[in-house]
Amino acid sequence: MPIYDYHCKTCGHPFEALVRSSTIPACPKCGSTTLDKRVSSIAPAGKIEAIRMAHRRVAAAQGDFDHYSPSDKAKLLQGKKNI
Repeated sequence: MPIYDYHCKTCGHPFEALVRSSTIPACPKCGSTTLDKRVSSIAPAGKIEAIRMAHRRVAAAQGDFDHYSPSDKAKLLQGKKNI
């Protein structure tokens, strides 16, 4: 399922959604299906590592790394180990 960016023509709300080919997306704010599909922007060069590390910090705060040893968890959060 690809992620697409949309802009609601009814209320102007921008959002992204995982969409299957058989599904018609709807605006999460007003429920309208009158949408413009937008081209998703890519991460700027040099920012990808920062984005990845930010996601790892969020995952660690939510307990997603609790099954790792303390030393492996520290390496993950310092960007020294790929998962």
